Amino acid sequence: MKTIVTFLALLPMLVLYAGNEGTADITKENKTKIMELTKDEFIKRVYNYEANPKEWKYEGNKPCIVDFHATWCAPCKMLAPTLEELNQEYNGQIYIYKVDVDKSPELAAIFGVRSVPTLLWIPMEGKPGVSQGALPKSQLESIIKNTLLKKE
Repeated sequence: MKTIVTFLALLPMLVLYAGNEGTADITKENKTKIMELTKDEFIKRVYNYEANPKEWKYEGNKPCIVDFHATWCAPCKMLAPTLEELNQEYNGQIYIYKVDVDKSPELAAIFGVRSVPTLLWIPMEGKPGVSQGALPKSQLESIIKNTLLKKE
């Protein structure tokens, strides 16, 4: 009986503690989410290939990574959590976008995407770079630091 009374006495404190933990998680979650781009969003945020078909002109205000992926792709599913981690770690410094090649085959064709995952690395200045496959986090971080966030 003492155990039940003690538990009931501590219950409000446990509820408050759990409530505060949830609030902290919500605050952490207010960071930028990875956005799935449609053709229109891609043109607006990354590259307007209709207006500038021969000249690369990045439309964004921060460097970005565009992940060309497919829902059926196992390596894409393996890469997704790593991209989520990088999105949180580099929040405010870079954007990470996703393009589903099955929903946006035109975008995949423009960049010659023949296998997924394919990552398009877009610095503020210069032309984008491309990598294929589910690279390890350390290699992705190296590309971010040495290509996207490189100080001139």
